[in-house]
Amino acid sequence: DVILWGSGKPKREFLHVDDLAEAVYFALKNKLDENIYNVGSGVDMTIKDLSLMISNIVNFKGKIKWDNSMPDGTPRKILDSSKFKKLGWNSKIMINDGLKNTYSWYKNNV
Repeated sequence: DVILWGSGKPKREFLHVDDLAEAVYFALKNKLDENIYNVGSGVDMTIKDLSLMISNIVNFKGKIKWDNSMPDGTPRKILDSSKFKKLGWNSKIMINDGLKNTYSWYKNNV
């Protein structure tokens, strides 16, 4: 079994590192006027859904147990990336695909 802290209800946004690299390249190539932009996927999910997704990808057969005596943290963390997206950039790698690719890389290299 795996014990995770909190209830699993808080939501978090994730961005694949390759998407971040593409965003940096986009900013440099387009010589953007400002120096600060939020870069995010614009999609969030609950920690519980994330844990189920990961357990499915890695074929985890145990149980996920939630320790509600531990804190959840901030209920929701998502960036407002609208300014950057209006310039024409969007993330391309969905969380499920990114996790599958990362796990595959890990199995083949570690």
